[in-house]
Amino acid sequence: MKFNEFITFLGSFDLKETSNFYQNILGLTLYKDQKTCLIFHINMQSKIGFCEHIPVINDEKSPIITLVTDDVDEIYTKLINKGLKIAENPKLNEKFNIYHFFFKDPNGYTIEIQRFLED
Repeated sequence: MKFNEFITFLGSFDLKETSNFYQNILGLTLYKDQKTCLIFHINMQSKIGFCEHIPVINDEKSPIITLVTDDVDEIYTKLINKGLKIAENPKLNEKFNIYHFFFKDPNGYTIEIQRFLED
């Protein structure tokens, strides 16, 4: 089997607020506006969508939307400078050999920004 792209769809309380967050805070671009769903580019093969008709279901850290980058500290600083409240600074997680931090989106979903460390 061959798949060309990946899209995850999640529920949204407010598409306008969700759109503002993902475009203006995280800097993602809008791929498709389906009126009741918005789909954003993460990269050319990966996308994330939010829909009004899907219930928002989350727990303390579930689900986790993980965005992988080499520039964890730079992204952390940019998000702080945009006024985002982030509880903890980026840190090393030896168990998973990653460097990362977490914050919440307007729907209460946990977002993780992380870098895989070399073995």
